[in-house]
Amino acid sequence: MKLEEGQMAPDFEAKIETGETIKLSNYRGKKVVLYFYPKDATPGCTAQACNLRDNYDALQKAGYVVFGISSDAEKSHVKFKEKQALPFSLIADTDLKVHEAYGTWQEKNTFGKTYMGTVRTTFVIEEEGKIAEIIEKVNTKEHTSQILK
Repeated sequence: MKLEEGQMAPDFEAKIETGETIKLSNYRGKKVVLYFYPKDATPGCTAQACNLRDNYDALQKAGYVVFGISSDAEKSHVKFKEKQALPFSLIADTDLKVHEAYGTWQEKNTFGKTYMGTVRTTFVIEEEGKIAEIIEKVNTKEHTSQILK
């Protein structure tokens, strides 16, 4: 089932890079940016993370809590977060349960080769837990302005 704006965001429990388990519903009362990206330390994913890092103050002033999420393991997230000095947490969705709940684990096609992977998508979630916006055409270098528009 494809998620739509106005629906409740699927709740989930998952581990962040520190090994701590977070639950989305614990962030009710706050606006949440949940951005799905394919892989740590790749050019597009690094550009996206750095754009959010460089504009993190503006996101915080607007009341957002930011989480990046990929299928990479916690150890990979630790390295990526440290190397890029990211001020937000990265969720390790190695079992793909969150990806599946949000419909971001899909068949992809590159140069005629078909495989399953993460479709870069951002969900902006309102304080009461509803999806305010789904950004499917993510501009990795201008992502913050897409969120704050």
